Amino acid sequence: MSLQDRLIDNLGSFATRFNSYRYIMAIKASFITLMPVIIVGAFSVLISNMVLDPKNGLASFASLAFLADLKPITGSINYATLNFLNINAVFLIGIELGRINGIKTLFPGLLAIICFIAITPTTLLMVVDGQMHQVTDVLARQFSDTRSLFLGMFTAIFSVEVYCRLESYDRLKIKMPDTVPPNVSASFSALIPAILTVSIVATLGFIFHKMTGMYLYDAVYRIVQQPLEAVVQSLWGILILMFVAQLFWVIGIHGNQMVKPIREPLLLGAILTNMTAFEQGKEAPNIITMPFWDVYMSIGGSGLTLGLLTAVLVATRRKEMREIAKLSLGPGLFNINEPVIFGMPIMLNPILAIPFILTPLVTGSIGYFATVMGFAGKAVVMVPWTTPPIINAWLSTAGSMGAVVTQLICIVISVLIYLPFVKVAVRRAEAAEKNAQRTELAMK
Repeated sequence: MSLQDRLIDNLGSFATRFNSYRYIMAIKASFITLMPVIIVGAFSVLISNMVLDPKNGLASFASLAFLADLKPITGSINYATLNFLNINAVFLIGIELGRINGIKTLFPGLLAIICFIAITPTTLLMVVDGQMHQVTDVLARQFSDTRSLFLGMFTAIFSVEVYCRLESYDRLKIKMPDTVPPNVSASFSALIPAILTVSIVATLGFIFHKMTGMYLYDAVYRIVQQPLEAVVQSLWGILILMFVAQLFWVIGIHGNQMVKPIREPLLLGAILTNMTAFEQGKEAPNIITMPFWDVYMSIGGSGLTLGLLTAVLVATRRKEMREIAKLSLGPGLFNINEPVIFGMPIMLNPILAIPFILTPLVTGSIGYFATVMGFAGKAVVMVPWTTPPIINAWLSTAGSMGAVVTQLICIVISVLIYLPFVKVAVRRAEAAEKNAQRTELAMK
């Protein structure tokens, strides 16, 4: 077996094991479920600021001033969706992990939320009228939004794993007579494992706070989440993540699914932070977010294959390549490019694999520096990944024409990068045809 074959086999084996890991499965399934919630919240922010805002929106015009009175509606939607994203994630991860472990009810999700709140500080010091006041029995926003996302994920996983292990012991179950309804019997059966699980988690949180003077939130955010955010939200970090995703695509494995457990919590958290700042009229802090990935690094799908399709239609008359390009163009406008990845093919094709990996790294760098220089606006709205190019650049940045121009430049650059490789692929295909014809004639 050649080195290339061994590498492909090893990467394939790793991908299979990684995707079958139950914690990864639970996190991925939860964020897929959460995506509509995020989109609803994102569009409430967009409408609030571009339509209902009395300073910058359509409501700034005298004839449409009445629209400003409707702003509380979008504010409440934003609060109900984005500000409780972490609570929703904890609940869903608990449910998904419970299902993987064989528990089909919703109780593991509810238990995960209880355990998360049990280790979360609910006493705050607030300055009111210049005086410090202690407020008890409240949940600060930082514990319900994405700043506590990693603590929430860890708590959900740990609490459900402990509960499932305890629930498997028959001696910890309260047995009810057969005449008792099944749902009531199941509730009593789960009682002792649930009490023990919550007690264990709350005790661990209490001991940690007493020993370190920090809450678990502080430790997880500083040691795990903040460093990961610093890496992934940097240019080199996002380029490495994209390189890994593209490498898996080339060997026939869905690259986005491979990086999703790392990418989604961090990049979605970044865009939610930007949306909150945008809603409050402040400067968005993050350049690299989930829309940044979609707008500059996945135009037409992974590898910016919209550039490949354009290059094929421009540079070659080979019928099979043009047919694949034409068939793939429609889905590609909605960032769906499996037809071209597996049809051209790019998978296991060393010629087209090079620009497929290289192009998003180049365009991502272009988008980053255009944003740093202030030419392109930062993304402040989460839009669906299937939103066509140009539209997604305009919507995600709340109308930045600089972002639209930057994306158009990225598309042109992608065509220029793919063009020489398409020509090489065409020459090789023609040479292979001629060799086949010579062999056929020699056999005659």
